[in-house]
Amino acid sequence: MTRVPPSAETCVLRYALERHAAERGDDVYAVFEDGGRWTFAETLARVRATAAGLQRLGVERGDAVLVMMPNGALGLRAMFAANYLGAVSVPVNPAYRGAILEHVVADSGAAIAVVHPDCLDRLLEVPTGALTRIVVASPEPGSDAPDGLTLHGEAVLLGEGGGPEPLATPIAPWDTQSIIFTSGTTGRSKGVLSSYLHCYTAMNPETWTCTRADDRHLLHMPIFHIGGAFIASMALCVGASIAVVERFRTDDFWPAVRRMEVTCVFLLGAMATFLLKQPPRDDDRDHPLRAVMIVPLGQAGPPFRERFGVDVFTLFNMTEISTPLISGANPAKPNICGRPRAGVEVRLVDANDLAVADGAPGELIIRTDDPWTMTHGYHGRPEATAAAWRNGWFHTGDMFVRDADGDYQFVDRLKDAIRRRGENISSYEVEVEILAHPDVREAAVVAVPSDVTEDEVLAVLAPVEGRRIDPAAIVAFLEPRLPAFMIPRYIRAVDALPKTPTAKVEKHVLRATGLTPDCWDRGGDRRGSSPSKFEGLPS
Repeated sequence: MTRVPPSAETCVLRYALERHAAERGDDVYAVFEDGGRWTFAETLARVRATAAGLQRLGVERGDAVLVMMPNGALGLRAMFAANYLGAVSVPVNPAYRGAILEHVVADSGAAIAVVHPDCLDRLLEVPTGALTRIVVASPEPGSDAPDGLTLHGEAVLLGEGGGPEPLATPIAPWDTQSIIFTSGTTGRSKGVLSSYLHCYTAMNPETWTCTRADDRHLLHMPIFHIGGAFIASMALCVGASIAVVERFRTDDFWPAVRRMEVTCVFLLGAMATFLLKQPPRDDDRDHPLRAVMIVPLGQAGPPFRERFGVDVFTLFNMTEISTPLISGANPAKPNICGRPRAGVEVRLVDANDLAVADGAPGELIIRTDDPWTMTHGYHGRPEATAAAWRNGWFHTGDMFVRDADGDYQFVDRLKDAIRRRGENISSYEVEVEILAHPDVREAAVVAVPSDVTEDEVLAVLAPVEGRRIDPAAIVAFLEPRLPAFMIPRYIRAVDALPKTPTAKVEKHVLRATGLTPDCWDRGGDRRGSSPSKFEGLPS
């Protein structure tokens, strides 16, 4: 049966917004932390006014518009308004500074930026590339403009009434909607090109089969991440709604869910762990949330469902692709990512792209039935694009195994795998077991050089608030849960793990730091615990 791809009226933001505003204009699209609400009709009016402002500043079809804003009303307006004009939104982490900010600004090629006032000085401290105009999200710009730059206050984007000039040609589903920069955990961030069809396919209810068109999604992931930008756009296209908060806060998560009537949420695995390690409450099940996607799942699924009374799902996705794997409700197996969804083909392969047997680890490679439903490349990086798409398949860089039931289980990032005395170790599997310990809030496992050969295993751990890391107790806890060769030789306690702006642990930082004087060493040939060699571990 031939698949019919979504029409422009379905997946292109401009036309979907106009359709919902005409058909159900009084329905709520967005609610905000300050109590504000936008209906679909109000959203269209705001987006059109901001699009007219961008157009007066010179934004044309296909131009890149850099948006350096936290989650909030103006950030969404700027992104959506760029797309309304057929321009390309480039959301950027407002915490960026220095060389990484310089790289992203130059790589984007944007001539116009919309920035939070707290970001302006940092932006002006670096070469500003092709930028000629900066709109500051405040009544007054607040700084003197250097030569070649004009600064504007937010009023230029907040006019009421009116709209931009008509489009010369319609926006197509395969036109570029956004450039979203990857986290750059091992090197320079790459700008991932996403079409409207890619963004829509990645998260709509046919892909995220656990969601519904009437859901309210919590927008706590930042808008410079697909968990923010794509969810906001997808919800608008399908007629769902969003509850916008500035960021994830463990203490305010359930109050926000109740206050903003959230029904569906995407959680990073670490976030789920943080919530589970909070003290139990009598109202743990008193909320409107019905579905939670935990990624990666680890062992959090059954306890999360039992405690909070929600259906738990898991999936695998990344900026470049469109959720190729998703589970059914409440998977009993730990660590799985689900099975292939309709419309994608996946393989597990070795270094030569040859298929591996069931039960053997291999890199996950992907292709889709429909064109434009995954990234069409890295902006300005033809070599990186060709490398990722070699042999006609997109290479994820992630290792999986497929079991006899057809479930795919994440093993590790290729670059994070550890080899100790002839044995291959998944850092992820070790982390999952460590996180089961009640004193551990965060865990990262990395390779460090061995004094014999190959690698040794270092676990860097952050404690639950009010508790401390006891390395000997951690090892004793792991002994019945892991093969001896997987148990870390070294353990270091820290207050918090280093993370990228999208909450990914920066393992390259931990590897570069290596062994520090406060590392606890159980001994290279020991299989059990030993007294700590160092005192003063942080609690």
